[in-house]
Amino acid sequence: MTDQGSLLAPTRTRDGRALSSATTAAASVMSRGGQSSYATANTGPGSFNTQLTPTISSDARSRPSFDMHAITVGDHDSTTSEQRQAELQDQIEKETKIRVGSENLLEALTAKNAKKEQRLQVEEQLNISNRKLAQLKSGLAAEIQRAKDIKSPPADPQSRLSYLFRRNLSRSPSRHVPKQQDEEDEETESPTFVLAEILQALEVQGMQPEYYVERANSLVLLFRRHATLKYDLAWSIFGLRMQTMLLSDSREVVAAAYRVMRYAFTDRKSLRIIRALHTDYLVILSLVKEGKASVEREQAMKFVRAFLDVKDGVEEIARAVVRIIVAVAEHADDRLRSIATLTLAEILVRKPSLLVDAGGMGVLADALGEGNYHAAESVGTSFLYLLDTPRRRRLLRSGRELEAPFAMFTDANATHGHLHEEKLKANAKVIASLLRSWPGLLTLCMNDFLPLRSLLLSLQIPIPHVRNILLELLFDLLRIKPPSWSSSFLAGRRLTTYGRVTNLKNQQIKDTSTSGTDDNTSKWSLLDHYVSVVLAAFLHAGLVPALLLAEQESLTPALNRKTILLLGEVLKMANELLPPNWSAQLQVLPELLHSAASFQSEDRFVAIGTIYQVDSVNRTLYRSGPTTLYNSKATANTTDTASTRQTDSSKVQAAMQVDETAFRNLMVETQVLNTVSFQKWRWDVILSIIEGPLLNPKRLDEAIKVTKFVHRLLGFYRPFKYRFSEVKNTKPNQRYVRAGCALITTLLQNPEGLKYLGESKFVRQLAECLSHFDRMSGLTSESPTFTADRMNETLTGGYFALLGALTKDVKGIQILERWRVINMFYHIVELNDRDDLIKTLLSNMDYTLDGHLRIIISKAMTSCSKEIRIFATRLLRRYATKPMQLTGPTGVAEWAIRLLVTQLYDPDVEVCEVAIKILEEACNQTESLEFVVKCRPALDHLGEIGAPLLLRFLSTSVGYHYLDGLDYITREMDDWFLGRNDSYVALIEASMARALADIPERPSAQTSYDEAPENPEYGLVPPHFYRELTRTKEGCELLRQKGHFDEFVATIRDFAMEDDDSELILKVKGCLWAVGNVGSMELGAPFLESSDVVQWIVKIAEESEVMSLRGTAFYVLGLVSRSLHGQEILLEYGWDGVLAPWQATPEDISWTRKAEVKVAITDVDAMNARILKLTTDLGNTVLAKKAANDLQTPTMFHKVMQILEAHHFRLPACRFVLDLFDQRVLQQIVLEEEDEQGEEEGSGSESEPGSEHTAMDGTKAS
Repeated sequence: MTDQGSLLAPTRTRDGRALSSATTAAASVMSRGGQSSYATANTGPGSFNTQLTPTISSDARSRPSFDMHAITVGDHDSTTSEQRQAELQDQIEKETKIRVGSENLLEALTAKNAKKEQRLQVEEQLNISNRKLAQLKSGLAAEIQRAKDIKSPPADPQSRLSYLFRRNLSRSPSRHVPKQQDEEDEETESPTFVLAEILQALEVQGMQPEYYVERANSLVLLFRRHATLKYDLAWSIFGLRMQTMLLSDSREVVAAAYRVMRYAFTDRKSLRIIRALHTDYLVILSLVKEGKASVEREQAMKFVRAFLDVKDGVEEIARAVVRIIVAVAEHADDRLRSIATLTLAEILVRKPSLLVDAGGMGVLADALGEGNYHAAESVGTSFLYLLDTPRRRRLLRSGRELEAPFAMFTDANATHGHLHEEKLKANAKVIASLLRSWPGLLTLCMNDFLPLRSLLLSLQIPIPHVRNILLELLFDLLRIKPPSWSSSFLAGRRLTTYGRVTNLKNQQIKDTSTSGTDDNTSKWSLLDHYVSVVLAAFLHAGLVPALLLAEQESLTPALNRKTILLLGEVLKMANELLPPNWSAQLQVLPELLHSAASFQSEDRFVAIGTIYQVDSVNRTLYRSGPTTLYNSKATANTTDTASTRQTDSSKVQAAMQVDETAFRNLMVETQVLNTVSFQKWRWDVILSIIEGPLLNPKRLDEAIKVTKFVHRLLGFYRPFKYRFSEVKNTKPNQRYVRAGCALITTLLQNPEGLKYLGESKFVRQLAECLSHFDRMSGLTSESPTFTADRMNETLTGGYFALLGALTKDVKGIQILERWRVINMFYHIVELNDRDDLIKTLLSNMDYTLDGHLRIIISKAMTSCSKEIRIFATRLLRRYATKPMQLTGPTGVAEWAIRLLVTQLYDPDVEVCEVAIKILEEACNQTESLEFVVKCRPALDHLGEIGAPLLLRFLSTSVGYHYLDGLDYITREMDDWFLGRNDSYVALIEASMARALADIPERPSAQTSYDEAPENPEYGLVPPHFYRELTRTKEGCELLRQKGHFDEFVATIRDFAMEDDDSELILKVKGCLWAVGNVGSMELGAPFLESSDVVQWIVKIAEESEVMSLRGTAFYVLGLVSRSLHGQEILLEYGWDGVLAPWQATPEDISWTRKAEVKVAITDVDAMNARILKLTTDLGNTVLAKKAANDLQTPTMFHKVMQILEAHHFRLPACRFVLDLFDQRVLQQIVLEEEDEQGEEEGSGSESEPGSEHTAMDGTKAS
């Protein structure tokens, strides 16, 4: 809540009177009656961008002008840059969706042989999207670079901040110097002198409001420019100037004073000094004003929020001020309602007791459940923070605050419209955020899962949009990613029509078999563990019966199918994640079977249909392989893989054995022999011929010598025929590239094909096109083939894929060497202005064979730009992660690992970080890990970046002895024991929070060729020193000698039931993770057996009053169950090896409410006592209409303020009471002009002891 520009000074009418406010236009401000806001006209409710700066107009009278430069620059330029980056990212995301849609449409039109005009129209739209995407991505890159440059102050004297300072800093009226000299003087003058000048100018009385606003804006810019200046303020002078401005009749002057004081905040002491200026009363009076005082109210709210930015600043926020913010948040039509709610949520986290005393809990509970507040999830987070520990939980009076979002679902009825649907969606997001944390989950499981039961019962409400939102919520909570065929299934297609589903599982088995690792525990997902708890909670609350009932009471066919799909996924998840005694009962669907077996009932046929559909969905889910998060484990085995390979090879053999007649018919069917127009060719048939019959030498010889089939195909790809190179770069057109690569691969496998390829003009012409970018060749062209535009818009870049197909074979590389293409590659890599060309070249080559290509990529990794070095390093991931026993004599994995180790010494840290991540992934295999250790990489210079890789070295004896020789193990062990255990807790909790938040990834600006490592997998167990240490016998022996495990056990035993001290709770969590990581290893299990630590962990998981600690213990028990010995120990305590059979069900926690004694505020005078009683009655809606007399004394004002602080009032009631007081009363209080009888030191609204106001004397002089 900080502004980026200056406040707008008020204009004057012709008679010289200041207008209180005005509506803003492009360059002038006009007002009628002074009723409208100074905020910009297009500003929505809750917006806070008052960024207008006044300047002196040429007619010598003060007129406002809109300095757009001042609006967009300043000390918050980085924030603006982030906003621009976010906008560009959003535009890129939208444009990417448009491009994908166009490609899909074009593919559909191509398949249907649509009219040429339609295809051209779609292609034109696709070209526009591609160009726009390229512009947006370049703009984003430029914006990111600009943001980096702004972080360091520019040396240029004409820099933006300097310019802003000169444009807005007003000089004293007594100084008349030329403009240029004036600017130079201000650059060189002492800031202390300028400060004194401005304060002296503010001393002048009787000036127009814009005069004071300009000086205030200049003061703000001075504080921005010289951040240390505010530490030397003479508060006796500065405070008096601010008090005078705050008592002004002009709203703009008051707003400017709030703004200046915000920039004067330094620490809690400065807040006390400012509060001593009676700002509490002034803020209250500003906030209760009507909406027309927009600027003043905004700045008053920002002033209060600035307290939260100061360390312990919340301690200086008065309860009376919070009461008014609560009233603002309650007022439905108030423009500041949203920001007031956000402020209350922040106060709830910083100082919960203050908000409770001010009566703000009800407002936040309403914001949580009404569906109107757009950031309701943040309010829910504040409540979850309170729920974590017993001491904070006591502040919740009812304990049912989290149930508010569920009410809108249970109260739904058919009369609600679109607005109700939007509120339901907002509440569904809130419920999802609550169930993604341990405090929220355990709280909502209280009272026998009443909130969850009510949510599931809402599935029976016969309103389609309510049921649809609930089903989507359940998909989201259980983290079910619908399978690829789900959209077709929901649209009504039969499951048996998906021909491609059958092949999906085989394909995924291939993928998992090649990427399998030796280390299962390093990929153990805490997210799976948490989802299993959520699933168990919903199953206990009656999820399956609720879904069956919803399916039987069908509303629409689509909802019926979605219910069936969710039921199938739930049964599959239960089978994967829950113990057999749970899932066995679920899988049989007893209610459904009983209904299907009732021959006398008409519902029997509905039940039979449901059973059939569930079974059909389950079988299809199995065929389509893993579709949800919990199926991330690799299940493929070597037998399946071997049988799959055998099946594939038999298919190829069968395709090759085609007789002459059938082969000629196939060639005729392709239309290649009938027409030269490639658009009329049947490319699916062409590809099947290339990958089938042409692998037979006899058929290939016939296709080359007898017919023109191969001649026409290869001629299509020749560059100087301008056919393939002119095809638009679209997704459907990638089939031409695939067919070309397959053709080259087939020709290389046969001597006749090899001879034909070597003598054809294809490679020769391609070499000539490449020579145009080889500076050593001396050849140039007016329109070279591989320009950047052609690479983006056409399939020209596909030529590198064809060249890559040649590099997969030794004979193909010989053809390239014959036409000196390899030499050109060396020179292309040296180009400084064609990163796109270099990326396309490097990403399409095959580096399996030892030769020049490996030298070329190593050259790119060391001598090119940082972007190319990172790109080339990522390309090695494909080779470095291959199992070493499968790489054969080429030794590609060893070569890639050796090259990655070299990258660890790159001068740029980002390159080193990429290399570290790839090496860490490669180290999942024991052979690769031992080879990395043999390379003896030095990682000391990388610090924390290299720590995960060093930890992986501990998992083998070779690595252990290598690190022991470097004295790394002892140092690291002491480091983890003394502090890193605690930081590990923060790391793993942040990872889980990020994983549960489910924030969608932004579309990557990288090209499709980028073999980058996968996105960070949040929710996995990070590497832990003690887990890696206990992988080897030497490590276990060292751990036993050091005695660290016993220390961890002692800490857990001593502080297991700690529920208040946050440092001790953190220490216990760190010890729990250490014990769990040790126990997850088979070699670490004896440590568990030698102590009773598992008993204490179980006790924490079942009985701890700290909910996050209970969740940590639950995760740790899951880690312990990873080892066979650990499972046996857990069974002794009644816990299953997969999930506890609900021993961890939270008990009904009752919170006692302490009775508070409120002292009535009264007065000895009967009339005054009557007035005070009437003021108190304003809190009662029945008595609120009674009038009060005119109030004149400061003493009565203090007492009324005490009443407003002690009781809850609506905003109109507060405004009514405070408007009864004369302005002169406030002036007497603020300027301390009260008479001796009525004078009270300090603000009556303060509730904290020791914060009484002090005199302003004795402060530092400037």
